[in-house]
Amino acid sequence: MMWRSGSSGGSDRFEYLQTLVTEFQDTDSDEAKEQVLANLANFAYDPKNVEYLRELQVTDLFLDMLTEENENFVEFGMGGLCNLSMDPECRDVVLQSDGIRLVTNCLSSRSEETVLSAITTLMNLLTPVSRSQITDPAILQCMLRFSLSESPRLRNLATVFLQDSCSEEQVAQAQQQMEGQQTAVGIPLPKD
Repeated sequence: MMWRSGSSGGSDRFEYLQTLVTEFQDTDSDEAKEQVLANLANFAYDPKNVEYLRELQVTDLFLDMLTEENENFVEFGMGGLCNLSMDPECRDVVLQSDGIRLVTNCLSSRSEETVLSAITTLMNLLTPVSRSQITDPAILQCMLRFSLSESPRLRNLATVFLQDSCSEEQVAQAQQQMEGQQTAVGIPLPKD
């Protein structure tokens, strides 16, 4: 289904997105749900769709996917949330819905795409109020481990997180805490 251009383009766009959300809710097929989630995550990338996606409560749908067993649901939900988290209203919904904890849990995913989206989302969720939770020592230690990854994408994004989201003092403190541990406990590096 495509929307027509012109003055009714907005309503056609909304109706199409609403059809996708309804299809997701009504289908029992995991494959169909994955396809719809992937489409919604892609539509979340376009700022023209954000208002409609907010109205359809797609931010909550993406948040719900973060606790699913199906890794594709988690990946597409995290990707969509990453795209929407740049919008201040969507960011507030995520922050008010225990989203930092849900997103942080995705840092342990075996899917590199999910982890990259989670790191980016955490950076997008940074506010003066959320900073202390997002720069928690456990998260910083995770980013320090990721900054040593063989994957250039993961290594570079973790490095950007550490440079842009934390003070040098916080990073040094997390490094010192890690050196005190005999093993790298916690979050495994993703595959891919």
